[in-house]
Amino acid sequence: MIAGGLLLVVSAPSGCGKTTIVKRVMDTLPGLVFSVSHTTRSPRPGEVDGVHYHFVDGQTFTAIRGRQPSGFLEWAEVHGNMYGTSVDAVVAKQQAGHDVLLDIDVQGAAQVRQRANPVTIFIAPPSLAELERRLRGRGTESDATVAVRLHNARKEMACVAAYDYLVINDRLVEAVESLRSIIIAERCRHRRAPDGQPARWSV
Repeated sequence: MIAGGLLLVVSAPSGCGKTTIVKRVMDTLPGLVFSVSHTTRSPRPGEVDGVHYHFVDGQTFTAIRGRQPSGFLEWAEVHGNMYGTSVDAVVAKQQAGHDVLLDIDVQGAAQVRQRANPVTIFIAPPSLAELERRLRGRGTESDATVAVRLHNARKEMACVAAYDYLVINDRLVEAVESLRSIIIAERCRHRRAPDGQPARWSV
């Protein structure tokens, strides 16, 4: 779809530590930027428009979604609110030479595959029993919520085969290094330096 930087899709069941892993990788790899999604939900305390999300009303969201071939690379309705990844925003970042990381679910990843050629990475727990232990260890999840999250995790993990890479978050340090290594390897595969810059040779 786009010449320039890589398009990276990362998915994981809730409670796998994806947010922590992605943040640590982004802190150590230059040239890697996060895609800021559009949403119709209201900002939560501390959230900044354009940083955490692009907060828009329903009419604006629908107008963007209707643009072709731009509009949204993927979109979904979650708990009555709309969320979407802007094609124009991703294209601009890639054309500037950045690798763009999308933190989206398996449904969103499937949509992106239909429109682009992303590098897809699935982050999974070492087992569902361990995922349950982590969810309960938060101390913020009710039994009903844990049950729903585990049910969703089973469905999401059934989609692992559709992803290019699997990272098991058994030990956080190793999971961070695995994701970091995948991105570096993909940069090298596209004839770029590990830091994301174009390779230069002396002739």
